[in-house]
Amino acid sequence: MIEGWRIRVRGQVQGVGFRPFIWQLAREMGLRGRVLNDAEGVLIEAAGEGLLAFVAAIPQRAPPLARVDEMRHEAATLDLPEGFEIAASGAAGAETRVTPDAASCAACVEEIFRPGRRQGYAFTNCTHCGPRFTILRGLPYDRARTTMAEFPLCDACHAEYETPADRRFHAQPVACPDCGPRLWLEPGGGDAMAGAVAVLRAGGVLAIKGLGGFHLACDAGNAEAVTLLRARKHRPAKPFALMGGLPMIRAHCTVSEEEARLLNDPAAPIVLLRRAGAGLPEAVAPGQATLGWMLPYTPLHHLLIDAFGGPLVMTSGNLSGEPQVIGNAEAREKLGGFADAFLMHDREIARRLDDSVERAHPPMILRRARGRVPGTLPLPEGFGDAPQVVAYGGQMKAAICLVKNAQALLGHHLGALDEALSWEAFLQADADYAGLFEHRPALVACDLHPGYRATQHARTRGLPVVAVQHHHAHLASCLAENLWPLDGGPVAGIVLDGLGLGADGAIWGGEVLVGDYRDFVRHAWLSPTPLPGGDAANRDPWRNALARLDRAGMGAVADALLAERPLAPLRAAMRAGVNAPLSSSAGRLFDAFAAVTGFAGAQGFEGEAAMWLEALALRAPEGAGTYPITGVAGALDDTALWQAWHEDHCRGTAPEVMAWRFHAGLAEAFARAARAAVAAGEARAVALSGGCFQNALLQQMTRAALGDVPVMVHRVTPANDGGLALGQALVAAARVASA
Repeated sequence: MIEGWRIRVRGQVQGVGFRPFIWQLAREMGLRGRVLNDAEGVLIEAAGEGLLAFVAAIPQRAPPLARVDEMRHEAATLDLPEGFEIAASGAAGAETRVTPDAASCAACVEEIFRPGRRQGYAFTNCTHCGPRFTILRGLPYDRARTTMAEFPLCDACHAEYETPADRRFHAQPVACPDCGPRLWLEPGGGDAMAGAVAVLRAGGVLAIKGLGGFHLACDAGNAEAVTLLRARKHRPAKPFALMGGLPMIRAHCTVSEEEARLLNDPAAPIVLLRRAGAGLPEAVAPGQATLGWMLPYTPLHHLLIDAFGGPLVMTSGNLSGEPQVIGNAEAREKLGGFADAFLMHDREIARRLDDSVERAHPPMILRRARGRVPGTLPLPEGFGDAPQVVAYGGQMKAAICLVKNAQALLGHHLGALDEALSWEAFLQADADYAGLFEHRPALVACDLHPGYRATQHARTRGLPVVAVQHHHAHLASCLAENLWPLDGGPVAGIVLDGLGLGADGAIWGGEVLVGDYRDFVRHAWLSPTPLPGGDAANRDPWRNALARLDRAGMGAVADALLAERPLAPLRAAMRAGVNAPLSSSAGRLFDAFAAVTGFAGAQGFEGEAAMWLEALALRAPEGAGTYPITGVAGALDDTALWQAWHEDHCRGTAPEVMAWRFHAGLAEAFARAARAAVAAGEARAVALSGGCFQNALLQQMTRAALGDVPVMVHRVTPANDGGLALGQALVAAARVASA
């Protein structure tokens, strides 16, 4: 027995090369002892004169994928070996963090392109990269608990796996052509990669099995191929994601240093970049000012892009509205009508994950998925004793949040729950997260809307339920991300989105709320306006234009502008209050203004008109003016906005200038109301949340209009409904703490 230290490390420390790092560091500093994985993270038992320097070096020199959240040490009498060893894993458990999937590291990419036993091997990985969450079946993270368990290691791979000094030491997905997953093309034979490239060069559509599901790919420079993919997938306008090397991306978009860093992040998200340089077919992203690009993030992708020699469309392999396909048989059945060939492999995908979608200017996550989950977020001060909570989010962009051990795990994007298969994916994710992380909630949080499937599911759990108003959850999610303390005081939340059930039973969507985690008051809101046709108003922007113009006393203008539309029955319905509920929705105001500025027809996907309007505004000269919206508290009246627009319309003002003025007017009106709440001492800061703040121009204008008022925004959680569950969970925890 010897006197030493027992050191506990918590965080993202399993499956990232942490134990061999500790082994090498301890040997370097002349320590004796051991390191092992267990249910809480990594446990180190060590003795020697260099212990202080050793502990100080751990967070400073940790491996690239590691995240050290907490380190504690205590003196102990230990039975230690003479040297330093890596011991077998301890008991299974789920107190530690699971590592997200990580893009191929530079060493592995180099390896697949040079002579050697892994040259051209599509499943090359090491401790610093490769699949993690998408192959995980249970904790702790060992090969036997992943979908790699069915691939026994060959002697060469086993030697790497067992050698602490090797970068593949205990890399659970380690493999080579002799023992690992294999790749093939259907239909066809011979070299799978060469055959796949031939399909793409012929203008065909290729289904590719990746990390978290299948993609559908085609030649991004071939307008006929892109149009063919749109027709087959019944996706008329929603932008396609693109994949290519950085030089390819720079040929078509501007790429700043921050954007290049984000593209090269281990998460390898889709990054929205401004179009520039050589054009791609308009069908890639109709009417958009940005393109969504990602770098190759698996060896398969690197090999394919290199062999093809150009950028590819890389969109989710799914039927419209359904979750991404993950199984080979499922792909043959569901994607057979889309794809001319399938690039398959035999490594099972344990859970489906879409690609994350992000911006660098300003930093924001629009879709939190592959590469970001299941990363956790620390809870703010005051939530240290929060009970275990599960929150189920909303109906659209569904995501689940688990609270445990002063951490929040915001799950992956699940889609719209009105789709049957998305609902099945939601139920599977609920069971999956609970089992994987040994989560035993004491209460459940959900949206206030009783018709949401997630809300109905919450009430089947047999646990206390906290129903949270939609926009309060948006506010709380922004506060949580920014670590606003539980007792930090009230904040003015500018919450702009589509639709959410209000505390008064009306439909909200454009509010300034003053409150905290526990409660709120509604300080200001857009003047309520009918949604003619109910749900149809979400699809048809012209319906909202009719309602707004009529409300502004400009019925004759609507008659002229919308002469071919069935106005009379809609006006009768609005007068009678039949299928025309009042709403303060900022999203529907965007739709209305898009309709009068040139957006024609119905929306092919959620937010299309607003994205079109933002792209239009970005073509205007900066500082092109502002349309007025009147009011500081209570109802904010947009009548003057429509009158000013009509004057511009009559004098032939360019549509892009009108689009800019609309954005500026909305930003100024809500900033004015929030500033007033802060100036009156009712709030200490401002938070921006809701799906409308995915609009980078609107966010930038609002922040500028707020001046020197402290502002919180979303950066690592979605401002849209994908972040709702985080806010719901913290509202529930706060109310329990106050009870």
